[in-house]
Amino acid sequence: MNGEKIDMTESMRKGIYILPNLFTTGSLFAGFYGMVATMNGDFKSAALWILASSIFDGLDGKVARLTGTSSKFGVEYDSLADLVSFGVAPGLLMYKWALQPFGRLGWLAAFLFVVCGALRLARFNVQVNTVENKRFVGLPIPAAASMVSATVLLFYHFGWPSSYKKVAILVLIYLLAFLMVSNFRYYSFKDPELIKRQPFAFLVLAVLLLIVIAAEPVKMLFIIFLCYIASGIVGFVMTWPRRRRLEKMIHNKHHREDR
Repeated sequence: MNGEKIDMTESMRKGIYILPNLFTTGSLFAGFYGMVATMNGDFKSAALWILASSIFDGLDGKVARLTGTSSKFGVEYDSLADLVSFGVAPGLLMYKWALQPFGRLGWLAAFLFVVCGALRLARFNVQVNTVENKRFVGLPIPAAASMVSATVLLFYHFGWPSSYKKVAILVLIYLLAFLMVSNFRYYSFKDPELIKRQPFAFLVLAVLLLIVIAAEPVKMLFIIFLCYIASGIVGFVMTWPRRRRLEKMIHNKHHREDR
């Protein structure tokens, strides 16, 4: 622990990388302004600002990796910004938009989302050097917050009654909270192969996807985030038989060694 503090102090004396941390600050600003919009009753704008925050959050890591400016300070700053932008901001949005009529049960449900997001971030920081880079363990908190925002925007788009949103948000909170602290694996989009040469058909598909999103942005954003959330569950179910066989092999091996 003392060694880590000394390393951090020495790193701070040398200075910090400006560019990736500016993107992190942009993410934090968008999340904070989302809370301001929530308190002013402008829930649609709050949802949009949280989505904007997720864009900045995605850029800061990529900029740091591409420019070789990753640092321990940046990782810690990013985690603190994520907790505000993707934990507190969507938690407050869900409470003010749908859960306030439930009183204590409402804000406790919103707190559940925040604390599971914090646990997800803490686990990520601990496991960052021990798990594969292509997969996240548990639903990433930016994806959970983006799903909340997409749901809010979908309700405004269709003009659904307020009675529906109470049930929808309650179900969504418990689902997202569980997925964030689960062992389901989600694609991280950090695969270096993504930025290498790809078949021409990939470009055509990407352009078609952008056109569809531009035509129906609210519906498509909701569908995209829903599919991403479902991907971890589907992947877990599909790999279950293989994991069971592997566990049995390990158990049998240990049993023979004990004998």
